[in-house]
Amino acid sequence: MVTPALTQKVAARSLAPGTRRILTIGSLLLLALIVAYMEQPSFSSYYRRIVNVAFIYVVAAVSYNLINGIAGQFSLGPNGFMAIGGFTTTLLMLPVARKAQVFFLEPLIWPFNSFSVPEVLHGFFARLIPHAALAAFLASNLGFLISLVGAGLVAALGGLIVGAPSLRLRGDYLAIATFGFGEIIFVLANNLIPVTNGALGIRDIPEYANLWWTAGAAVMTVWVIQNLVNSSYGRALKAIREDEVAAEAMGVHVFTHKLLAFVVHAFFAGVAGGLLAALLTTISPSLFTFFMTFQLLIIIVLGGLGSTTGAAVTAVVYAILQEVLRVVEAPMSIGPLYIPGVPGMRMVVFSGLLIVLMLFYRRGLFGRAELTWEGLQAVALGLGRRFGASPRERGR
Repeated sequence: MVTPALTQKVAARSLAPGTRRILTIGSLLLLALIVAYMEQPSFSSYYRRIVNVAFIYVVAAVSYNLINGIAGQFSLGPNGFMAIGGFTTTLLMLPVARKAQVFFLEPLIWPFNSFSVPEVLHGFFARLIPHAALAAFLASNLGFLISLVGAGLVAALGGLIVGAPSLRLRGDYLAIATFGFGEIIFVLANNLIPVTNGALGIRDIPEYANLWWTAGAAVMTVWVIQNLVNSSYGRALKAIREDEVAAEAMGVHVFTHKLLAFVVHAFFAGVAGGLLAALLTTISPSLFTFFMTFQLLIIIVLGGLGSTTGAAVTAVVYAILQEVLRVVEAPMSIGPLYIPGVPGMRMVVFSGLLIVLMLFYRRGLFGRAELTWEGLQAVALGLGRRFGASPRERGR
């Protein structure tokens, strides 16, 4: 077993930077092989959809953990940023002809009614590249990348506008202010018909999001957030989380650091919203209610506030459990007892888990710990000693 002494001994012999780099590259190559296998047409589209959703949850939850777990600022507005990102991506990606069909109640406002990023790029590449299929491939993928980055930037601008006044508040007051922002975005999305098509939403969005995009976005989000956390900027955020007054006395500009964390979180939440819209091929305001924030809150609390690893792992587990627990919402018979299906019962199970965790294990599954190569080495050595030891030694 992994003893504290063994962990300290392994930690003292930390891996060389070159070894870590090789292990990281190997892990990324393994992930790429898994993605390539799952992207084959013969692979189940149902399981592929679950993994796609899991990776989108990773993007949203890891960025949400930056402001809630690392910086210690209780925000309840990621659903608003995801809505901004989702609608921005849709308006940039949807073909012009399709926009004219969808917005039949009121016409779409300029300039979104006059261009589509992939169509503009396709015209550009068609003049440069004689191969039509390659030009179309470059136009669609580069157009999607530009749309996602644009969605993140618009969401980040929203985060700057909301965060500048609201981050002067603390605790419950900040939570109420950000909750109000999410509700404002929801109401605006329902009533700004020339932009969002109102409650009808927008259908038949081209399905650009696949596992390459969602997995790539998840890896990039974890890499960016974890590097921020391990930098001096991240240490300042942790100091703010522990004691704002003490952090300010030590020279940390509290408001600037909180605002930057809020804007970074908004950027990645916008990207997650764009990926979700391009995966589901439909978007409506009802997709981004407070329920979305509640799901992300469950993920980061169950994973352990302040742990990027916890947020990422729990996001994947949560996406899988969402499908596994569909059985509790279906009608069932236990002997003579008939139990009708109860929609939403899955969330009752998740909420029950959250209550149990808060009562008996408040630090969550990972606490504030992170998965490291040294930690994995300690586990491997512990297992090796355990199973490699003689029966008499194992009995001690």
